[in-house]
Amino acid sequence: MRMIDVGELSLRCAVEGEGRLVIMVHGFPESWYSWRHQIGRIAEAGFTACAIDVRGYGGSDKPHPVEAYALERIVGDLVGLKMALQPDRPAILIGHDWGAPIVWNTALTHPEHFRAVAGLSVPFAGVPQRPFTEVFHEHFTSQGKYFYQEYFQAEGVAEAEAEKDPRDWVHRMMYSISGDVPPGSYWDKPYGATFLEGLPDPLPVPWLTDEDLDFYEAEFKASGFRGPLNRYRNHERDFEWLQGWKGKQIEQPSLFIGGTRDPATFLFGAVTDPVCMMKFFAPKIEGHILDNVGHWTQQERPEEVNKLLLEWLGKL
Repeated sequence: MRMIDVGELSLRCAVEGEGRLVIMVHGFPESWYSWRHQIGRIAEAGFTACAIDVRGYGGSDKPHPVEAYALERIVGDLVGLKMALQPDRPAILIGHDWGAPIVWNTALTHPEHFRAVAGLSVPFAGVPQRPFTEVFHEHFTSQGKYFYQEYFQAEGVAEAEAEKDPRDWVHRMMYSISGDVPPGSYWDKPYGATFLEGLPDPLPVPWLTDEDLDFYEAEFKASGFRGPLNRYRNHERDFEWLQGWKGKQIEQPSLFIGGTRDPATFLFGAVTDPVCMMKFFAPKIEGHILDNVGHWTQQERPEEVNKLLLEWLGKL
């Protein structure tokens, strides 16, 4: 593990191998550890594999203000990391969950620094036409329905629930949107419900072991949830910043990997064919939707994901 000064702050990074830099960016509520099945394989394939703790997580610096977690600042972290590790050669980006929009928009806004980009779980839908807060207010909040990102908006509320028992909170969240959970309307609950309300009791799954939960529990007991949740409190700032790239496409070679059981892959019902949709915004896209895979793409199906990533990296 290395602490790397990226300009505004320092990030904890797991770095392995030599060759062109591949930066891996995790989502919520995760860490560099969510890439544990990919780091070695990518390094063995002849790359410098670098999986980061996003600011606010794990061993990385954790500024307090909400605005410190705006997309522009986190994109700046990735540019700073690339310049610190491999300033003379464009890097490759891979992101999952929140990490996917982070890497999509990093590639969009800084094409001179990044040769190619891959996103897992969350497709790229172009520069937004309105803040995402307006979207979920219209489709959920105004109709009296619960939406997790609405619940995350008020500072301290979700933090208190999650920090009461980080292990249970992470376990229930991960299980409830995995490909292994039995079908059910766990998220169909009224506005005002808590995050955990109605979620099923987790059953054992092979991709999330007691050792994995030990790791996540220790990380979040040490770091808390404020930084990670602050990411969800910047939709308006992110919208304003991205308007500078209105009408632009991701021109680099791109890869998308989603799952048939992942609501984020289909933008919560907004699209039926995310790969076809992405062709309008990232014309060099290659896409794969894995059967019966839920939200934790590279953890649920590491071998399938590794095969697709390594084939794509080899073609670059």
